[in-house]
Amino acid sequence: MALAVVRDLRSQLRLETAEEVAAFEQDLLAEFVLARASAGVLDDTIRGDVGPVLALREWFGRPLWEMEAPDLDRYFGRHRRDSASGTKVRQAAAFAVFFEFLELRHKASIHAATGFVVESPLDEMNRPRGGTSARLRIPPPEAEVTALFGGWRCDMEEARKYAPAARNYTASRLASLIGPRISELCLLRIGDVRWDLGRFGKVLLKGKGSQGRGKKERPLINGSRDLLEWWITGPRWEFDDKVNDPRAPLFPSERRYGDGSSRAVTDDALRTGLAEAVARHLPHQIGHLTPHVLRHFAASDLYRNGMDVVAIQEILGHEWLNTTMIYVHVEKSHVEDAWIRAGQRATTRFGGTRR
Repeated sequence: MALAVVRDLRSQLRLETAEEVAAFEQDLLAEFVLARASAGVLDDTIRGDVGPVLALREWFGRPLWEMEAPDLDRYFGRHRRDSASGTKVRQAAAFAVFFEFLELRHKASIHAATGFVVESPLDEMNRPRGGTSARLRIPPPEAEVTALFGGWRCDMEEARKYAPAARNYTASRLASLIGPRISELCLLRIGDVRWDLGRFGKVLLKGKGSQGRGKKERPLINGSRDLLEWWITGPRWEFDDKVNDPRAPLFPSERRYGDGSSRAVTDDALRTGLAEAVARHLPHQIGHLTPHVLRHFAASDLYRNGMDVVAIQEILGHEWLNTTMIYVHVEKSHVEDAWIRAGQRATTRFGGTRR
């Protein structure tokens, strides 16, 4: 049997000009974005990956497949030396994903086209590390959060501007009860509160977790229904007379449109309101207790009160269960407490004692 000549059918790409290199880089980036989208990664997360990669390319001045570990040493050690540790950790994660994409899909083609063997410049020596506080947002204990909102509620009666104080309180308290994002709070309309849905009523949230699929229903549990009933029938009227207009903002701004109706509150106003309350009632939490940390508190509080993690995942609007697990922070005694609760349920169901 005679041997035939084997010919490589792949296109023999050779990058000769700067224009060809730039076009190839653009194609790689477009494919990277498409691959991440096909995996179900959120648009905001993809943008969070692409932004640091483009910044690194601009600093490096050459295609990233030419980058080696000493180059990244200079980037983090000099160029980004003063950046916050959490920022550098997020950038490193974006670089790791992008270089993994290059290695998995295009290592051979890049070598054929350029002569460079692409390898991630990140290693265990230069990978930025964040402290525990940079990775985790640990919410305050339940007693401290209760003290915060108790003091804040009392302050409202003497506030120079009652209506904005009540608005900031209600929005932050809602975040601590069922965990909506601050962006979702700002987008809420009167008509998004549906008292007639489900056993407790529901609120329709549109934000990061919606992914363009419309509004998501969240049940008004954990005291959130009582809170919103108090807000809508009381302090909300201080802003305008649009309380019965389903299109009016649930949390209005003091700024108004030409017809006298209120604009929607901004996230800056809600953040400032929370920060001022924390400074008065939990000063040791200044700079730490944010609207997002209240979202962590809500997840932890619901878990402590017996809600399973899958239900909490739905409440928070997470796509992945492992994301929800990051939000659940439990006390050191949670194993013993869970055992006691399980024993009580078993005793009730079967009678007798559990040993």
